[in-house]
Amino acid sequence: MSHLSVARNSSFMNWKEKTVFLTGASSGIGEALAVALAGKGATIGLLARRKELLDDLKSRCEAAGGTARVFAADVVDAEAVSDAAQAFRDEFGRIDIMIANAGIGGNDALTRAYDPASVKKLIDINVLGAVNSIYAVIGDMVEKKSGHIVGISSLAGFRGLPKSAAYSASKAAMTTFFESVRLDQAKNGIDVTVIQPGFIKTPLTSGRSNKMPFIMELDDAIPHFIRAIEQNQRFAAFPWQLATIVRLGKFMPAWLYDRVAGRARYRE
Repeated sequence: MSHLSVARNSSFMNWKEKTVFLTGASSGIGEALAVALAGKGATIGLLARRKELLDDLKSRCEAAGGTARVFAADVVDAEAVSDAAQAFRDEFGRIDIMIANAGIGGNDALTRAYDPASVKKLIDINVLGAVNSIYAVIGDMVEKKSGHIVGISSLAGFRGLPKSAAYSASKAAMTTFFESVRLDQAKNGIDVTVIQPGFIKTPLTSGRSNKMPFIMELDDAIPHFIRAIEQNQRFAAFPWQLATIVRLGKFMPAWLYDRVAGRARYRE
């Protein structure tokens, strides 16, 4: 194994030298990731719509030992995301890692009824929001021949799930989009990681009456996200029990998959 391969697969990363641009930072996975990375000394650009939550998060990130800047913007606004990324670069010189985390679950009656406007809203946020995030950083990364793009997708993108048509479609689209970006940008020295978690206790999964299989506590899940970034994994799926089941489902014939998946009630 070459020295380069060893370095790229090492779990060691000096976060104190890293600048991170994180979307969907105000709650859930994004909020927990921000605090965890700040605790490692990272400099973080926090982007989300709710400025009051970002301001509070900025204080907690700095108390944890990191440096943070707040950008109140909606990921569906491509110009606003690009302007925020540029402002962050203007101050700190570069963006080493961009984490596209912003997303919604669409677990409501209108989205489940395939209401076009509701489905469009979900696709705009989950897919085009991620596209806008990539676009905001890719030009500078190509110029510098360096960078790491991270997409927070989901195990729900492997196959269609009941009461999840829009969400599953958005995560499948996000996964394949990021994979294509990785193929396109490898020659430019840009790494791409797709992280596909299962169920995690966040506001996105709250309020459901039925038990979600292998659901993880947020504090237990965050080290998996950080490890995937540090090790520059192309794909990271967890927890392993659910990831294994989902991967097996990919190879099931349609009649068997329909019988197994059709009984799922975890979106209720």
